[in-house]
Amino acid sequence: MPSHAYKMMRRDRLVVIGGMVAITALAWAYLIVMPHGMMHDLAPSTHDSYEYIKLTMSFLMWSVMMVAMMLPTASPMVLTYAKMNRSQSKTDKVALETGLFVAGYIVVWSVFSFVFALLQEGLQDVGLISQMMGKANLLFGGLILITAGIYQFTPLKDACLRLCQTPLGFLMTRWKDGTVGAFKMGLEHGIYCVGCCWALMLLMFVGGVMNLLLMALLAVFMLAEKMVPPSHWLPKSFGVGLIIWGGTLLVTNI
Repeated sequence: MPSHAYKMMRRDRLVVIGGMVAITALAWAYLIVMPHGMMHDLAPSTHDSYEYIKLTMSFLMWSVMMVAMMLPTASPMVLTYAKMNRSQSKTDKVALETGLFVAGYIVVWSVFSFVFALLQEGLQDVGLISQMMGKANLLFGGLILITAGIYQFTPLKDACLRLCQTPLGFLMTRWKDGTVGAFKMGLEHGIYCVGCCWALMLLMFVGGVMNLLLMALLAVFMLAEKMVPPSHWLPKSFGVGLIIWGGTLLVTNI
């Protein structure tokens, strides 16, 4: 490999890692300082705009949470994209196109965040999760655990996880040139990532939406799922554990 090309790829890697670390760190910092002010802002009110403010704050919380949890899990794919783009690019737009790839990924998770914000509002309205911390009651929590555990065994989970575990294969079969292509590929990767991880995000309702320790543990597990060699043992072992945990909650609280 020519020395110049190697230096450029090394620079790309440092820029990408630095940017992703900075964005992730800012998201985690916001989550750490947000709960106190947010709880005050979301205190019940009779003001006409209360529901809109509450939904907006909930959407913001979920969006930042998704960046904090999911962007690190996308790092193998993003780094592989930057490397492939550098090897094929005839222009010096690698940083821009990598940024657009990440932006596409974040857009998908932002849409998911809005759906989950609506879901949280609905579950709170019917009393299945608490108003302040978004934590499910024991029976509903058991059902969530069983649902998330069963999903770990589904063909859709397997298909989406396999694509996330093999960045090179994903990119080689779905490559699109240019800035628009980079954004579209980021969207596509984001869709598969949601397909892989959406059920695990339901666990936030079990431990409480603002449970930072649970966020960190889930982020580590989802990164591990994507980085281990393609196999069934890790997701299915976790699925068994979730089903047993959920079943125990149901049996002991019915």
